[in-house]
Amino acid sequence: MRWGRAAAVAGATVVGAGAVALAAGRAVSEFSVRPRRTAAEADGLRVHAATADRVELTRSWESTRPGRYALEWGDEARGPENRAVIGDILGTGAQTVVRRLESGSPPAVGTAVRITPRVLTGDPRTALGLEFRNTRVRGELGPMPAWYLPGVRDLWVVAVHGAGADRQQVLPVLAPLHRLKVPVLAVSYRNDPDAPRSADGLDHFGDTEWRDVEAAMQLALASGAGHILLYGWGVGGTMVLQAADRSTWRDNLRGVVLDSPVLDWRDTARRRAARRGVPDALAVLGARAAEGRSGVDTATIDRLALGDDLRVPVLLMHSPDDSVAPVGPARRLAGLRDDLVWYREFAGAEHEALWNTDPHGYEDTLRRFITPLL
Repeated sequence: MRWGRAAAVAGATVVGAGAVALAAGRAVSEFSVRPRRTAAEADGLRVHAATADRVELTRSWESTRPGRYALEWGDEARGPENRAVIGDILGTGAQTVVRRLESGSPPAVGTAVRITPRVLTGDPRTALGLEFRNTRVRGELGPMPAWYLPGVRDLWVVAVHGAGADRQQVLPVLAPLHRLKVPVLAVSYRNDPDAPRSADGLDHFGDTEWRDVEAAMQLALASGAGHILLYGWGVGGTMVLQAADRSTWRDNLRGVVLDSPVLDWRDTARRRAARRGVPDALAVLGARAAEGRSGVDTATIDRLALGDDLRVPVLLMHSPDDSVAPVGPARRLAGLRDDLVWYREFAGAEHEALWNTDPHGYEDTLRRFITPLL
């Protein structure tokens, strides 16, 4: 099993053993409260054949998704020699799929690979040729690294990556934001590898992390921003909603962008465990354990998911095929607040990989939403 020795042993005797079930739930909850601690796996994908412009991979739900993705292989210290970018599907067979090789060289036949949305890596200069400055946001736990990209507008974008990711996640949207001439502050937050740790070292599903977003808002306003647009991916979207609702600076907001937001954190916690092969009964226990360990304010998150207190326009983008954050709550929010929410779905996309599925459509949607706010 891929989900950990502790949960496996506990799961074997979960029926009729409450203490063991509790231990199993706690073990499984690690996937939710410490998502950054889990190393990525290859998930059974291998290279079957390759040429200069195409690569044949094991057929799976990952390898047949539409769009542009990166292949990665080797250990966690991957370099350019351990990455390639793949694009269009050129053909499918019973066991394999052939995709266009856009850049890089594929590994040898038989190599185990992982598909990831991280098409762009590095920093804004190395990945996109965009000038930026390293800065720090001073939060309540200490300084948190951030990228600042200059612009001439008084509307600043504060971009917040999702759980298990880092600031590289924002790279695909920096070019379209640069074309709109808006300054961007791409931030880190507590428990990121390069940011201060909280006392418990746990993720709180945005319930405490939103204060780090607020600190970034304060820095932007102190540095010349007239208004702010908050932009969040996954749990970063949950943080953004918390900040828009609770921040002292919320009256300076002009808009919000949500990419694959986690609006039903219980289901997301369960799905995170299920993706690791955890049986559903244990995944439910894990979600309950995560709630207890993090002390998350469930009532506030549930209320935000209904949009009762939205005050500014929201671009909400999601996928009906998201295996982490269910699409139902996003559709519900869009329906309840159609006066403020502009909703767009990207069929076939995975969690936080909407841009990968349709880069042009994603960027066009973003441009049309932000332009009237400038």
